[in-house]
Amino acid sequence: MERDKLRVGIGWDSHPLVSGRRLILGGVDIPYDKGLSGWSDADVAVHAIIDALCGAADLGDIGTLFPSQEPEYKDISSLVLLSKTTELLKAKGLRVVNIDVTIMAQNPKLSPFVPEMKKRIGQALGVDSTQVTIKATTTNGLGFIGRGEGMAAQAVALLRGKGTPER
Repeated sequence: MERDKLRVGIGWDSHPLVSGRRLILGGVDIPYDKGLSGWSDADVAVHAIIDALCGAADLGDIGTLFPSQEPEYKDISSLVLLSKTTELLKAKGLRVVNIDVTIMAQNPKLSPFVPEMKKRIGQALGVDSTQVTIKATTTNGLGFIGRGEGMAAQAVALLRGKGTPER
């Protein structure tokens, strides 16, 4: 009998902060005077998760699955993209074991929003929120994040499934 195999993927995303946009992180609307610029809602946390899942499942990357400049993805919720990615995983016989995300932002303070982020990401993935870990950190004033010019996120995904997924 063939045993389940584990597959790991790493994802990274960054976007500039701009005036006139809502700040969406982990699918949650965060009160702030700036938002992230991008074709979709520019949710760096969810984008990093999608890339980590794509890496683990050999699906390419977020830009391959959901090309920027495609009208159907303009201002789309990244949670919708995450749900679509989850369906692709299921079609390959893969399921999420856990997700670990680190959001890098000098401001605002994100810890009050983490429980809701975990809930929404877990729902989009079809897993319990305890399988999603979210951490937030600053860069202690260093680089584009420290200067308040943008935000970034890094994610690791662990998947389980039978055999090696094929494209």
